Amino acid sequence: MEDEFVNNLVLKEHPKLTKEMQDKLEKQNSRIVSDFKAQKLEKDAQKNWDLFYKRNETRFFKDRLWTIREFKELAGSFDDQKKVLLEVGCGVGNMVYPLIEEKHNSYFIYACDFSQRAVDFVKKNELYDESKIKAFQCDITSESIFATIKEESVDIITMIFVLSAIHPEKFKVVAENLFKLLKKGGILMFRDYGLYDMAQLRFKSGNKIAENFYVRQDGTRSYFFSLDEAKSIFESAGFEVDQNNFIQRRTINKKEDVDVKRWFIQGKYIKP
Repeated sequence: MEDEFVNNLVLKEHPKLTKEMQDKLEKQNSRIVSDFKAQKLEKDAQKNWDLFYKRNETRFFKDRLWTIREFKELAGSFDDQKKVLLEVGCGVGNMVYPLIEEKHNSYFIYACDFSQRAVDFVKKNELYDESKIKAFQCDITSESIFATIKEESVDIITMIFVLSAIHPEKFKVVAENLFKLLKKGGILMFRDYGLYDMAQLRFKSGNKIAENFYVRQDGTRSYFFSLDEAKSIFESAGFEVDQNNFIQRRTINKKEDVDVKRWFIQGKYIKP
């Protein structure tokens, strides 16, 4: 049986740090990733994501059927005027294709990813139609996205488990680039890993790059956000905060006897 996510609970504050959690975090500090390796991981970031998709193809991530439930704005308005939706970090299309299949035709969708291999998988999907969706490779930490999308031309941006894969020093420029893309009144919908999530506590000594920033065995990286930090990143770029919460969910896998709490940050940020 695959993982199930149950008991969606919205919280306004961080989970309490127990002694067991604190002990796990302290053990991670016994051996930190060297500066040389950290720099190499940054240099090889795109290559490592391309290798990830080479190994896993379209099998790793499940379709994100929950996004319309969590972000009701995605249901669209079915009027004659299409809105423009940008998914940052589209992967192989696990969010955009469920939207298209459910006939949410009120969007023209831009879908970008750091990995060219992921973009290639999006384009190979039988639903790919450039009258409805345009997939392209770009580095959202640079200005390369503006070669494809004009400033102030996007109504909605989704960024789901993407910012955490980027070096923390580049969070601010990412938020600023996305702010430029949105029309006035446009919305950015965000979900990512929250501080003290199970995935953070499972990292061992030798995986920690910097505070709340880790490397996985495959070379991809993950950051874990506090509420105040997520709020600050987007406010500093000019966004107004509509929502900025912790989401607690339980991951249940009966076959593997797994039942654990997950902690995510979920936000909606508006361009005034």
